[in-house]
Amino acid sequence: MIGKVLESSAVEIIIRMEFEDFEKNKESLKIGRYIKIAVGNLDSMIASIKGIKAVADGNGNEKYLMTAEPIGVIGESGFIPGSALLPSPTEPVDIAGQNVLDMIFQNNEKYSFPLGNLVQNNTIKLCINGNAFFSKHIGIVGSTGSGKSCTVAKILQEAVGIQEGSNLNVAQQKNAHIIIFDIHSEYRSAFSLIEEQKFSLNYLDVEKLKLPYWLMNSEELESIFIESNEANSHNQVSQFRRAVILNKEKYNPSLSKITYDTPVYFSIAEVYNYISNMNDEVISKIPEEEQVPKIINDNGEIEAISDKVRYFDKIYKFIPASRTKNEQASGGPFNGEFNRFISRLDNKINDRRLEFLMKPLKEDGEVYKSDDFDTILKQFLGYLNKANVSIIDLSGVPFEVLSITISLISRIIFDFCFHYSKLKHERDELNNVPFMIVCEEAHNYVPKNGGAEYASSRKSIERIAKEGRKYGISLMVVSQRPSEVSDTIFAQCNNFIALRLTNTADQSYIKNLLPDNTSAVADVLPTLQPGQCLVVGDSSPIPAVVQMEKPNPEPQSKNVSVYDVWKEEWKRIDKDESITIEDVLRRWKR
Repeated sequence: MIGKVLESSAVEIIIRMEFEDFEKNKESLKIGRYIKIAVGNLDSMIASIKGIKAVADGNGNEKYLMTAEPIGVIGESGFIPGSALLPSPTEPVDIAGQNVLDMIFQNNEKYSFPLGNLVQNNTIKLCINGNAFFSKHIGIVGSTGSGKSCTVAKILQEAVGIQEGSNLNVAQQKNAHIIIFDIHSEYRSAFSLIEEQKFSLNYLDVEKLKLPYWLMNSEELESIFIESNEANSHNQVSQFRRAVILNKEKYNPSLSKITYDTPVYFSIAEVYNYISNMNDEVISKIPEEEQVPKIINDNGEIEAISDKVRYFDKIYKFIPASRTKNEQASGGPFNGEFNRFISRLDNKINDRRLEFLMKPLKEDGEVYKSDDFDTILKQFLGYLNKANVSIIDLSGVPFEVLSITISLISRIIFDFCFHYSKLKHERDELNNVPFMIVCEEAHNYVPKNGGAEYASSRKSIERIAKEGRKYGISLMVVSQRPSEVSDTIFAQCNNFIALRLTNTADQSYIKNLLPDNTSAVADVLPTLQPGQCLVVGDSSPIPAVVQMEKPNPEPQSKNVSVYDVWKEEWKRIDKDESITIEDVLRRWKR
């Protein structure tokens, strides 16, 4: 026994410590360690040490007071997180022994996914509830250098069966489906095993990624092609919408009820022709004739166009505007309205950086059409090469289309899970191919505050956060600046892994997200060492600080030891080194 309860409440218990030599007991009384408090004849409350202070009595002697935070109760049925029972004053308090810790952190059928060893007692491994962890959204936060990328890699390696560079599932592949949005091209090395291990990684960078523009919905199309702050943007939207729908109908005649959002092929080049012709259109105003657009055809003859579907074919030369009686003609309703719009369309369509969106080609050199939708979908789901892990390397994607790229991929995956789940529900079954999307550096594309450039990605990821679990799709949201990430997304996370956070705004933000009974242990966030993290949520039996093991292989996230490198001999990257300035320039230009 180390003392007795002096005062108790739902959030804090004060204990008067009763032993002769405080120094001998320091090791057992570290902040964050667990104590056991009697709350009846059979049950005991488990609490976490929050603080200790010395108080001088009237005789000049020191008395010690401990504050602790209640976290659960141990009784006949084992450990139960939380408690409505409170200890009464004078109840005895003990250090939680090994047998108590074993009851809390036991590895059983429910808590079987290993995460790391307790920092307070490194002989005990924290095992969490894998179902509650992966089926509910996860937030992983930590400042630069805290070990965030290694933590993510280790968790995912454990989930797909990679340990110490070996594939544990080499004999029979398991059913894991993980998709990583890799902003800094870090994770490929963490899932690249030697050929004998037979681990298939689905790696898609900007050169391999095939994401045809015709898969975009209305919001994504307008985000990339239309400037909403222009005075005539409403006219641009109306005619662009009309052109897209008409062109989809032209190329997909077998489908009925085609809408602006229907994911079927249309030609963006033909839409460009249509908008250009609307911008140049001149309409005959001769009273005795039909007032229709008139062009000068290839033979130099004047020809009327009654069907504007022809506007897709090419850019026509229209008759000049005139006020004379026999040649009376004037500009159409949008004549001259779309000059800037046309220039923007041309720039986007012919931007070589956007070829994966605007001009993706199949291996035979043909463009992707509606019938190729299944192949496009399979590349993200890992079904082209039967891969448990798909890495979408976004490091080469231009920033102005990063949001749209993430929005489009995540929306396609959500829609697949939605419709697949509905088909399974019709058979009274659940989704048996659940997916997890890992949003690395989430503050870059789902920020709390941001303009229209972030609207599409924020909307898609927030939809997954709010609705995804019903359809077998969950999120792992990773960020070094959690206070800058959309509140909606973090509010839907049921599990948090918090590494060292040095920014006070981020510390306060995370503390406000965590349950009330974790405030004491959350105070350690700024003092955690690299690889140490606070684990809180539905999957963990109690809030705990653990030391994560290093992943093997590791992601490419190591920091350069700048001072040590500076002390080395001068590097001749101008000519003698294996990688020279010329090599860098060649890659840069490419």
